[in-house]
Amino acid sequence: MEYISHSLAETESIAQSLAEHLKDGDTLALYGDMGAGKTAFVRGLIKHLIPECLRLVHSPTFALVNEYKGESRAVYHFDFYRLKDDDDLYSIAFFDYFDRGGIIVTEWSELFDDLLPKDKKTVRIEKLNESERRIYADFGD
Repeated sequence: MEYISHSLAETESIAQSLAEHLKDGDTLALYGDMGAGKTAFVRGLIKHLIPECLRLVHSPTFALVNEYKGESRAVYHFDFYRLKDDDDLYSIAFFDYFDRGGIIVTEWSELFDDLLPKDKKTVRIEKLNESERRIYADFGD
């Protein structure tokens, strides 16, 4: 699936529609350069999946992981940007999150692509200009 977004609001809206295809146990790998809109995309996912957590959505660049928990589901939002190697993934207990249920979303997925599940869903966000983005989604459906 391919989409063109003309604003942050449209990026969030596209994410909301794609969120309908996510279920507990899924891993969603996000790819895109700095400023491409990955966190805005996650904000749209959370708006659909766990609306009570909406105002808490922000980049986990320094926290490394943000946990969004609702009444019936959880989303674990990782940012790999500052991680250097596999040991860093183990030190933040990344692999333990697969046993928690919920949905795992990773930013900067290309840094550890070989360690993510083979059946992951992917979203690539390409910055076309200051306001436009091309969003490619591969959910394997």
